[in-house]
Amino acid sequence: MKVFYTAKDYFGQTKSGEVEVKNERELASGLRLQGFILTSFKEFNSSEKKKVKINFSDRFFGISLTDKLMFTRNLSVMISSGLPLSQSLKNLSLQTDKKRFSQTLNNIFNEIQAGKTFADSLSKYPAVFDELFVNMIRVGETSGNLEEILEILSLQLEKEHELTSKVKGALVYPAVIIVAMIGIGIVMLTFILPKLMGVFSDMSVELPASTKFVIGLSKVLTNHSISIIVGTVFLGIFLKVFLTTSSGKKTLAFFLINIPVIKNMVIKINCARFARIYSSLLKSGVPVVESLKILSNTITNYYYQDAFLDAITNIKKGINLSKVTQKKPKIFPILFTQMIQLGEETGKTDSVLLKLAQFYEAEISQISKNISSIVEPVLMIVIGSAVGFFAVSMLQPMYSLMDNIK
Repeated sequence: MKVFYTAKDYFGQTKSGEVEVKNERELASGLRLQGFILTSFKEFNSSEKKKVKINFSDRFFGISLTDKLMFTRNLSVMISSGLPLSQSLKNLSLQTDKKRFSQTLNNIFNEIQAGKTFADSLSKYPAVFDELFVNMIRVGETSGNLEEILEILSLQLEKEHELTSKVKGALVYPAVIIVAMIGIGIVMLTFILPKLMGVFSDMSVELPASTKFVIGLSKVLTNHSISIIVGTVFLGIFLKVFLTTSSGKKTLAFFLINIPVIKNMVIKINCARFARIYSSLLKSGVPVVESLKILSNTITNYYYQDAFLDAITNIKKGINLSKVTQKKPKIFPILFTQMIQLGEETGKTDSVLLKLAQFYEAEISQISKNISSIVEPVLMIVIGSAVGFFAVSMLQPMYSLMDNIK
């Protein structure tokens, strides 16, 4: 049978994981030889290990990170106050104003009432509760320290939210400017330029190439506006779905890792996420190999996923994680590898990685603050060039006509 177990050594260190054994006695004996005492175990049914697919609609209408953070934080407070898990979930399902999330929590409540574990109930909603969340809850349930695990998860989600907010905040300003520029350009090409085209047709001069280009673009937007709108919507849906596939993730990761302007930030973000998540998993008692499996499904960048899967194979052969990351300097900086090596040598990998995560998060915060000051002059040049091109294209025929009159 395959079981999920937790055990402790004589110093109070927790160990957990999945293993194939004949019975509980064999499991306890094996752990005793390693210096651990079995504290609890749970047998897996074949149906529990069945992979749950994410619904198509969940790709577009998932639960926000903020909602999940508030849920975890509030659940932690309720559990620490002595409220039963089922009652806490019922209260939270009634409190949330998000209908979809409320229904999900109500379904989880019903499954727990029917005798299922919290982790098994959560695993049925992978679009809301990812593998990291489910596995940490499973560790908390099995070891009896669910309250502590929820606090770790709350901190993890809080830092994840801060990281995401900083990145999004840095991109808001350039995004607004670009959207406004495109919107103004469409208005000028579809409403203002058609009124000037009559004037150009009356001129007995050869129109410059730039003017012909602008007029041609105006005719396309005016005559095929519905087709362009429909095509844009379908393109957006296609890209949304494509980026969830293996090929799409690999393509996106390739561009993000190789674009000089954003490469540094992408590496720091992924290293910060890895360091914090890995630290949380190790602190919760999840074994190294299992932690890396969870990380490979949690961090979305293809190159980091591939690195973690490679690390699993090497660690099973007895090779340290620091040796694996050292072979991939393109995505793992030297500091990152050195800190992991320090953690392995001192036996304090979780605390060392936590400090590393804090360092990278501070770096990301500083980069985010600098982005606006760097992007602003670039956008001004782009906008100025676009306006200048349009103005020259419109005025050049008129100057040509005046030259002919002279």
